[in-house]
Amino acid sequence: MEKQEDVIKIVQIGETEVTLMGTAHVSQLSVDMVEDHIQNGDYDCVAVELCPPRLENLTNQTWWKNLDIYQVFRKKKAGLLLINLALTAYQKRLAERIGVEAGQEMIRAVELAHGNNIRLEVIDRNISTTLHRLVTEVSFWQKLKIVGGMIAGVFVGEEISEQQIEDLKEGDLLHSVVSEFGEELPEIKRVLIDERDQYMVGRLAQIAHEPNPPKRMLALVGAGHLIGMLPAMASPPDSAHLEKLDQKPPPSRVGLFVGWGICVFILAMFAVGFYQSPELGEQLVITWILFNGGFCALGTLIALGHPVSIIASFFAAPLTSLNPTIGAGMVVGLVESYMRKPKVSDFETLRDDIAVYSMWWKNRVARLFLIFFFSSLGSMIGTYTAGASIVTQILG
Repeated sequence: MEKQEDVIKIVQIGETEVTLMGTAHVSQLSVDMVEDHIQNGDYDCVAVELCPPRLENLTNQTWWKNLDIYQVFRKKKAGLLLINLALTAYQKRLAERIGVEAGQEMIRAVELAHGNNIRLEVIDRNISTTLHRLVTEVSFWQKLKIVGGMIAGVFVGEEISEQQIEDLKEGDLLHSVVSEFGEELPEIKRVLIDERDQYMVGRLAQIAHEPNPPKRMLALVGAGHLIGMLPAMASPPDSAHLEKLDQKPPPSRVGLFVGWGICVFILAMFAVGFYQSPELGEQLVITWILFNGGFCALGTLIALGHPVSIIASFFAAPLTSLNPTIGAGMVVGLVESYMRKPKVSDFETLRDDIAVYSMWWKNRVARLFLIFFFSSLGSMIGTYTAGASIVTQILG
């Protein structure tokens, strides 16, 4: 177990003494340590590794009231929310095994700050900005690794070992994860860890350089962040750098170019087929429809979509695959949300249901995102298998 001096560091920023405390987000020991320092320490400010939306989700269990499923799909945010739900599911599984809700030390810090009339600050970057930067700045292959890990960790149901649980309680696993990211997925580490380290140091410096700064501030961050934050304390990022870290970069155009490239290629293959013979041209079109629509419909069926959604996926996929601005999953998700409108009870139990694999298929909200995922995956598989079959038929 780590000693307190290993996870508590005191640094000076201007006139403010900052006590950096590294916590394990699933540890009762961290909760106890937070309670002891806030109740017995003379702090006039408590800063937590949260952003406003995450603070709202942790402290307000009725967050579902603001979730508009139709707008989520219409604004193409289903993928980001699916990642959020997957992470929440993994945290819930940990909480059930360990007996401590993930982030409980942060929740307790917020409660004690309010109860003792201590100034509270959230210093982490907005979660939507972080996810947006992850999606737009990480390579395609690294995204595949993320998706693969998400499937293995959430849908396959990989068990969490006793040693992993003990390491999480002591905070050691957080350090090993940081090292692993650095070696295998450097771009993911940069967005998820390095940038946030810089951002949180910048936010602490902002608070410390206000006209009337706090004299003693307790800053609670995950133990893994101490590695990157401590060196940055000597030269915190300025406001310009902080603003740059907080920006959402424009979407990468590579995917758009690839999508239009596929569209042009397939249409060109159709033209070649009809040029050789009308029969071959018709056969190629049928191949495209059957493969693309069939795999998308199969994905929707696996997610237990409504019969109308399955039919819609069959006809939508061959068309959306030729238009990279519209995804099959978005269309199918909209149809499913219309045919099976989620009930209030689905939103109320969503947080608990996603921790149980079978409930992803029973809760109407969670199932919507399964339908989005599997129909999109099916359409992607159908696109490449149909393309391969079309080339084979032309060359044959």
